[in-house]
Amino acid sequence: MKTDELDYELPPDLIAQTPATPRDESRLLVVHGDTGRLEHRCFRDIGDYLRPGDTLVPNNSRVLPARLRAHKLPTGGSLEVLLLEREDEQTWQALVNPGRRVADGAVVEFERQQVFVCPTDEQAAGPSALRAEVLGRTAGGARRLRFSSAGADLERAFESFGETPLPPYIRQPLDDPERYQTVYASARGSVAAPTAGLHFTPQLLSRLQASGVGLEYVTVHIGLHTFRPIRAEEVEAHEIHRELCTVSEATAHAANSARAQGRRVVAVGTSSVRALESAWRDGAVHPYQGWSNLYIYPGYTYHAVDAMITNFHLPRTTLLALVAAFLTPELIRAAYAEAIRERYRFYSFGDACLLLHA
Repeated sequence: MKTDELDYELPPDLIAQTPATPRDESRLLVVHGDTGRLEHRCFRDIGDYLRPGDTLVPNNSRVLPARLRAHKLPTGGSLEVLLLEREDEQTWQALVNPGRRVADGAVVEFERQQVFVCPTDEQAAGPSALRAEVLGRTAGGARRLRFSSAGADLERAFESFGETPLPPYIRQPLDDPERYQTVYASARGSVAAPTAGLHFTPQLLSRLQASGVGLEYVTVHIGLHTFRPIRAEEVEAHEIHRELCTVSEATAHAANSARAQGRRVVAVGTSSVRALESAWRDGAVHPYQGWSNLYIYPGYTYHAVDAMITNFHLPRTTLLALVAAFLTPELIRAAYAEAIRERYRFYSFGDACLLLHA
């Protein structure tokens, strides 16, 4: 497939700068894969399309405060560290700007949102400081940072020292950073929000469950690489980013039970789609924990997911390729053209789509 087939022109004023208030007042474009019919609804009406026995599967990952302000000693030159992807419990890939000021092997110290580059450990601050060693560079130019804390302790440290990063196309700071979190976000680890879930309110989720819709979660920690455009001429030639996924035994059981009863598994967001499809083998969803580099593009056969709630995605991205594979590229192009004509709001704080096979 040519990458150009995932391109489209979006008027800049349709890029949402603020989230809908309340959350479920965003618009909803319903795309019927069997007929090609498009419906214009409000997100709070999504229950009209979900059936008793369906299982709704959101991603409960919570966005870390992944932007760290910095200064370099002894010159006082400013730095900014933006976390990209966790490699393990202690090591992250990050953008450091300006990177030329930070040599490999330097020790980076974080203290109340300031970072000091120290030539030796002995010059690092006391026990209240968070430190990281610059291990080197990745092939893409990011730095590999190995922190002095690990796991949950490191995630809590980011909460104290960092700021929540917003996508670069959002130019207005949020009055309330929690609006870039889903209402059910609980597992720290993402540096970008699973934005399809931003439309849900606790009240809407309660109504859906009262109507007989099941609710089970996956955890997928999203990195900023998710926004990276496809540079290759052919979609298939792109190297997909990886994400750390967890599909619990309870979620796997609920998904399999729903499908065995002729009900649907409804993924909330592309990250949930990748987790569920990564957990599929031997005709069922299995508990899964680990990295996924599953690349879904037109020609892929879906196994675990029967319907999908998703936002409008940037052109020439793997996320747009994933939704094009779920229905057809032609229908997705028609749906996006309709959304532009009807002036839907796009991207992270924008409106939503519900993609239905039938």
